[in-house]
Amino acid sequence: MSLSNLSESQRHGMSELFRKIAPVADELGELFSARGYQIALVGGSVRDVLLGRIGNDLDLTTDARPETVLELIRDWADSIWTIGIDFGTVGVRKGNWLLEITTYRSESYDPKSRKPDVVYGDTLEGDLARRDFAVNAMALRLPSREFVDPHGGLDDLHAKVLRTPALPERSFDDDPLRMLRAARFASQLAFTVDPAAFAAMTAMAERIEIVSAERIRDELNKLICGDHPREGLKVLVDSGLASHVLPELPKLRLEIDEHHRHKDVYEHTLIVLEQAIDLEENGPDRILRWAALLHDVGKPKTRRHEPGGRVSFHHHEMVGAQLAKKRMSELKFPKDVVADVSRLVELHLRFHGYGTGEWTDSAVRRYVRDGGPLLERLHKLTRADCTTRNKRKAQALSRTYDQLEERIARLADEEELGKIRPELDGNEIQALLGVPPGPVIGRAYKFLLDMRLDKGVIGKEAATEALRQWAHENGLPPE
Repeated sequence: MSLSNLSESQRHGMSELFRKIAPVADELGELFSARGYQIALVGGSVRDVLLGRIGNDLDLTTDARPETVLELIRDWADSIWTIGIDFGTVGVRKGNWLLEITTYRSESYDPKSRKPDVVYGDTLEGDLARRDFAVNAMALRLPSREFVDPHGGLDDLHAKVLRTPALPERSFDDDPLRMLRAARFASQLAFTVDPAAFAAMTAMAERIEIVSAERIRDELNKLICGDHPREGLKVLVDSGLASHVLPELPKLRLEIDEHHRHKDVYEHTLIVLEQAIDLEENGPDRILRWAALLHDVGKPKTRRHEPGGRVSFHHHEMVGAQLAKKRMSELKFPKDVVADVSRLVELHLRFHGYGTGEWTDSAVRRYVRDGGPLLERLHKLTRADCTTRNKRKAQALSRTYDQLEERIARLADEEELGKIRPELDGNEIQALLGVPPGPVIGRAYKFLLDMRLDKGVIGKEAATEALRQWAHENGLPPE
């Protein structure tokens, strides 16, 4: 197929791509062609160029087997990595370009296995037919620069639709992760899912459970960090996939009747997520986004009907923190990510005890101390959590939080709040009490820290005297 089929802007994108990657593309194409092998730029790389986005990562596909690819590029590449070679992929760095060269293949799951089986193919057309969506099944042969689009991916790109090259039931049965990828691309590209594909996802949602937690986690991470996460999450929930990979989300759609009044928690959550994103300063913050998504997951378990038609959710932040920790641990997130997200969920209501500014300086210090390195994210999550349509109430809450931040800044200048420590360190406590490291030292440290938070800086002499008094009251007369 000729490049003349492309729009003017798409032809310009292709020209820019080749201007940027030549001579890399030409050299690589000639290198493979001279040995009788095919190679083509493929998948997301072609799609993104046609969407006007050109990065430094390129995906290529070839009929050469991985061991042959290694032989062909050994003297050409600046560096090589083989972490994905079991799946047919060889990584290459050439100058500023990062290339992944993958042998023509297909992936399919045994009904009882969590790991895909990789089967190598022999033709580019066969490789494209096995890809997830038509918009990812376009290619550019090298070095001829022939545009290959056997499944109408270019038309789908114009229509912003995700359609499978093969029958969707077959495609999703071969690799159930493609159902999650549909939701992920809805988030990243703001594309809609073709009705036939969506119907297959809905019917086959349970099949996603055969996929490993790590692969599911990676797709969910990309979805939550996309430009349009609401769209991706809506695909997950409406198709039923969320019930298998993130069941806390659809559970937020609590039934609301005329007698018991509360916010639509699911819609509220999506708005909080969007408002948190608006407060980001340096690109997607996955910790903040996951905390915003999960901040109210404790509400279904804590909902109580109160007199007068009210509904309460007492301690939902504590329950939610445990649920967030459990879900993210099951999805194999790193421990620090699990800890940070669950801590933000636990703290997200703390500000509402501030009222109209009644907190003492001690309470402000504790707020900063509890927020720790997450304090800036806690500020953003707290502000994002205001979704009331009452403009007067929203403005009052915003002003009150402004005042809290001003108090934090003032105390920080005076006391270095971010570095709050007891005025006696561990060695000094041990020397005063005459006991080795252990639980007693921990209790003494906590006593001094609480006093520091309550009273601010009182000086080492006063801190020493207070510790002596504490030790005496606890039957531990210091030496």
